[in-house]
Order: sequence, then structure tokens, then C-alpha cells
Amino acid sequence: MLSKIILAAKGFCMGAADVVPGVSGGTMAFILGIYTQLLAAIRSFDTLWLKAVFTLNIRQAFTRPHLGFLIPLFIGLITAVVFFTRVVPLPKLLHTHPEPIYGLFFGLILGSIITLLAEIKKMTGVDFFFLVVGVVVGWVTVNLVPTETPDGAWFIFISGMIAITAMILPGLSGSFLLLIMKKYDVILNGIGHFQLNILIPFGLGAVAGLVVFSRFLSWLLGRFYQETLLIIIGVLIGTLWMIWPFQIRHYITAHGKQKLIGSTPFMPTEVNQTVIYAVVMFLIGLGLVLLIHKLEHVFRNNAD
Repeated sequence: MLSKIILAAKGFCMGAADVVPGVSGGTMAFILGIYTQLLAAIRSFDTLWLKAVFTLNIRQAFTRPHLGFLIPLFIGLITAVVFFTRVVPLPKLLHTHPEPIYGLFFGLILGSIITLLAEIKKMTGVDFFFLVVGVVVGWVTVNLVPTETPDGAWFIFISGMIAITAMILPGLSGSFLLLIMKKYDVILNGIGHFQLNILIPFGLGAVAGLVVFSRFLSWLLGRFYQETLLIIIGVLIGTLWMIWPFQIRHYITAHGKQKLIGSTPFMPTEVNQTVIYAVVMFLIGLGLVLLIHKLEHVFRNNAD
């Protein structure tokens, strides 16, 4: 029971991250140490599961997927999305008090970079190359500007693949990439008005992205763990500046709401209440990640 509660709490953290522009649930899953489990759970919906569904093998259809992992995680995630949009309006706070909120997530991501780098046993010149590649990919992605794209079903399908891939890839935000492709408003309108010509290709693209990319990423982590980890760390580093608490942020209006598309960081020149709040939240985020990392090592050593 305790493990399910902990999973729901981690799902809650992932949901909170998804509400924040520029932060993905995949990033939070990596920080919380459940990323590999998440990929394995996604991969559990495989051809054997489909066969069980179509042959009405109810037992295998329910036991094949990692539902014991996914259900509490999903409950926590949905609870967070509802809580941070209805009870505590996090999107509104990001406009009215952005510095403390971004300070918290900056601390969380910086802490995850520190803990992930600690997992690298030996850094070679080739390893440094992979790290730089990740930094470049992250930096280029967050500096993209919205561009005109086709509205055909084929591109909606591709948008679904890209969005879901970004959501499970640490460091990238699926909603942000939809904004870049000018498909965020299209997808939300499709959902709001139940437009099947939008929902079906987007949903199929999302499923295809999950099926293909989760397996590809798992293969990379299995065969080239350190190289893949370094690229992921690089992506996190490359996107850090977008989470920096002190920014001049640029928004566009999408579906009647302002959405972040870019920002210009700056260093505060004086210490005031806003700066203090941001620093305190940063230290809380950083401390939480380092504490979780320390506790995981203690539990692991005790288990051994």
C-alpha cells in the first residue's frame, strides 16, 4: 500500500511539472528515479497484450500491462493537473509570481543534473562530445520560433508523435513543441469540439510515438547507457536557461490563453523580496532532489 502511495505522489510531481511551460513529466520521472520503469510500463502494451484483447483473454489483458505501476502514477498525475489548475492555479501564478515557481523547478532540474552526473563513472573526450550534443539539441529546441505548418491529417499525425515523444523525453515539453509547430490551438480546439478529423490522427500519432520511441529509448539505454544518459543530461543543461527564474518572458495567445514561447534571462541587480523568495524556492527544489538521491542510495545499500 505504501509503495502505491509513493507512486501516486511521484505521479503528482509529474503532473505538476506538465503544468509548467518548458518542464516535462519525463524530466520529473527522471528526477524521481522511475524513468526506466515508466518506459517498461509503456512497452508492456505490446503485441501479446493486443492479442489478448482481441481474443478476449481477459486475464492476460489485465495482467500483461504494468497496471500496478501505471494506475497509481496516473491517479497522482491527474490529481496534480486538476489541483494546479483548479485549486492552486499554477498557470496563473506563473504569470503573477513567476520567479518563485520557476526558482523551485530550476532547483529541481539543477539537482537532477548534479545527481545524474554523479552516475557517470569516468568522463572521456567522447563522453564530453555526447554531453555537448545534448546541450546543443536542448538549446536549439527552446530557441525555436513558431512556424507555419500544414493542417493535413498526415501532419496532425506527425504532431502527435512529436508531442508524445517530447513528453517522455527528459528536458523537452510536448506542449511547447506543439506551440512551435502552431498546432497547440488546433489540438485544443479539436478536443474541445470533439473533432474526429483532428483527434483520430493526433491520437494515432501519439500511440505510434509511444510504441516506437519508448522502445527505441529503452534500447539506447540498454546498449549505450552512458552515452544516452550524457545526451539527456546535456538536453537538461541546454534547456536550463528557459527555467531560470529571472526572465523577460514572451507569450503568444493560444486558445484564449497566453502561452510561453520564449524568454530572455537576466541577472537581478538588487536583492529584494522577489529575489529572496526565488532563491528560497530554488534551495528547496535543489535540496529535495539531493535528499531523494541520498535516500535512494541508503535504501539501495540497506537492501544489498
